[in-house]
Amino acid sequence: MKRQPAVRLFAEELTDCTNEFTESDEERAPSFVTLPTGGKANRVFLVGTLTNVEDIGSDSEYWQARVVDPTGAVNVYAGEYQPEAMAKLRQLEAPTYVAVTGKPRVYEPEDSDEAYVSLRPESIQVVDEATRETWVVETAAATMERIGRSIHPNEPEGERAQEVYDDLDVGEYHESVERALESLEVETEVNVGAAGTPASAD
Repeated sequence: MKRQPAVRLFAEELTDCTNEFTESDEERAPSFVTLPTGGKANRVFLVGTLTNVEDIGSDSEYWQARVVDPTGAVNVYAGEYQPEAMAKLRQLEAPTYVAVTGKPRVYEPEDSDEAYVSLRPESIQVVDEATRETWVVETAAATMERIGRSIHPNEPEGERAQEVYDDLDVGEYHESVERALESLEVETEVNVGAAGTPASAD
């Protein structure tokens, strides 16, 4: 089965991805989350600060980590089915910058109307501040590109998001992009132009 590309997402948008679906009835069909800014993701690439990590398992190891970027935080869970990621979390100490590639999972408790999103890691790597800053700029550009496409009339990527998320306002993610770039303390701008295409990030 073809491996799906990893999508760059800020934590705020990732934790808002509460709609999970498959595109076929096949047993091993990949699952996706619907992105509020348009499109879908089976795998996600996130870079941020590891703020805490602990083994929360009872009978066996089950590691929980929290990764924070300029827009929010994401919980990462690794157990026996993610041996490489679990081994990495076992070694890490917070705080440190990490790059995480993994699959988003939506959990809806039976006694709650809320859905919770976490990341099941495929790989976790320690990175430096320059890598984290580059990721912020590239993720800002990718987010604005999705917004630019989704606001066009009859754009399928935006229509699905509008259908599954009540009171969706993609302007919120434009604001999160601005906050992320401001956190770098550099003069970097990513804007949607008149034609709906993003300007380059300097």
